[in-house]
Amino acid sequence: MGVLTPAIKPALQGVVPAELYTCSLDGTPNNAVISQVYWVDEDHVALSFQFFNKTIRNIRENPQAFCEVIDPGTGRIWCLDLRYERSEDQGEVFERMEMQLEAIASAMDLVGVFKLKAADIYRVVAVRSISG
Repeated sequence: MGVLTPAIKPALQGVVPAELYTCSLDGTPNNAVISQVYWVDEDHVALSFQFFNKTIRNIRENPQAFCEVIDPGTGRIWCLDLRYERSEDQGEVFERMEMQLEAIASAMDLVGVFKLKAADIYRVVAVRSISG
């Protein structure tokens, strides 16, 4: 059994933007708000790579990250320790994330603003929750 249980899925619907924390090799931290943390399987999530150059630079230097997602129904915060594995710019995960991003943009009246460059696949090393 993987580290992600079905209980986290409501927090991965893109209703509430997620916070992603990375750190460069020299220790400089970076925080980015991301629109999607997508369930891939019980051990992996995909993060939307749209336009976060500093974040991507950090991940290429130091593949570890920390992400917080929020369940919009309960307010429960889920904390994920992540390790970058690869980027996908085609295939099923990419296509589903692209469709979900278009739906998010449409709901925010921002059609044409968001462009998914890749689905960055991360292994979930650990997950814990905090009551909302």
